[in-house]
Amino acid sequence: MGPPAVNRSPLPPVYLDHAATGWPKPEVVYRAMDHYAREIGVAAGRGAYARGGEADRVVASCRRRLARLIQAPDPRNVAFFSNGTTALNAAIFGFVRPGDHVVTTAIEHNSVLRPLEQLRTRSGVTVDVVPCDDQGQVDSQAILDRVRTDTRLVAISHASNVTGAIQPIETLGKALRGTGTCLLCDAAQTLGYLPIDVVASGIDLLAAPGHKGACGPLGTGLLWVSDAALTRLEPTAFGGTGLNSESLAMPATMPNRLEAGNLNVTALAGWDAGLTWLADVDLAERAAAGKRLAGRLRQAVEGLPGVRAIGAKELPILSLTFAHADVGLVASLLDSEFGIEVRSGWHCAPLIHGFLKSLPHGTLRVSGGHSTAFEELARLGEALGQIVEEVSLT
Repeated sequence: MGPPAVNRSPLPPVYLDHAATGWPKPEVVYRAMDHYAREIGVAAGRGAYARGGEADRVVASCRRRLARLIQAPDPRNVAFFSNGTTALNAAIFGFVRPGDHVVTTAIEHNSVLRPLEQLRTRSGVTVDVVPCDDQGQVDSQAILDRVRTDTRLVAISHASNVTGAIQPIETLGKALRGTGTCLLCDAAQTLGYLPIDVVASGIDLLAAPGHKGACGPLGTGLLWVSDAALTRLEPTAFGGTGLNSESLAMPATMPNRLEAGNLNVTALAGWDAGLTWLADVDLAERAAAGKRLAGRLRQAVEGLPGVRAIGAKELPILSLTFAHADVGLVASLLDSEFGIEVRSGWHCAPLIHGFLKSLPHGTLRVSGGHSTAFEELARLGEALGQIVEEVSLT
């Protein structure tokens, strides 16, 4: 037997869950992956034949485009991972030592919080969690006030995945520069949506998935490591790299130091094509478009009785709570009755909801992306209006 049948709306779907993954991808992504899988299909960094060289060129091109996207001076400092979570795990477990102190925040995703919890319970690492306000904003001075002489890492998201609130990365990076405390930035919600300059911002480690704003497929991620952070960062996965195979130790140089095993070159071919598409428009223009989309998103839900809107200031990520309805029920009705796909719950960010006053069920999150049209947001507003009216009458 297959999976249970889903009660789908007869209306064409409206996808508003881009904070989870961007969809649809630019058409060039699908074409590039299909071409690679059918016509090339071999591993990178392994074969001295022509198609092996083509695989190497795909990987190198994607690496260069990512370095350019984050304004990193050397593409070799970009390592590939299977997603943002594995990249963050590599950064956290590779950088933090037993007895160290780490500062993080209440807005973080479990891909940061759970590795830190493992280190806290098993390795004697102490972790300070800085609170946020009721919009998911964290104060930079509150973070800096927690930094001690033994603080080795400040780990913070560039933007909240629940409210879209952008955090003061540049302020933190400049304040921490030269102190011995490194800054880890989780750019899951901003890579491809906002301009990022890792050097000017004082970022030491930047991790992100490829499948959201950066226009790659699922199964892609990156970790950029500054030269300074690289002196401390240890590999957390070990195996074949195609380089220095005579040695039982991992290579000392990037990116091979962190890239154990075969890369998903088919996915990287798609990501490379997506990054090419992304570069056709200046990121400052894309950021302005995202801010306009955020404004339209808030406008779509304004005035709905019993609905509280949180976020969507700079990025089109908006959380909603309802005075008279469960967020899960509203999400289900949006899908089954109106063909609108959103997410409800805790969004893998368990600590933020106490500050947002969205316990115990979390929020209904609506998030737009590169392909979202204003008309789709208007349709969302109309659908929510009908649902709120129906629920208030029952």
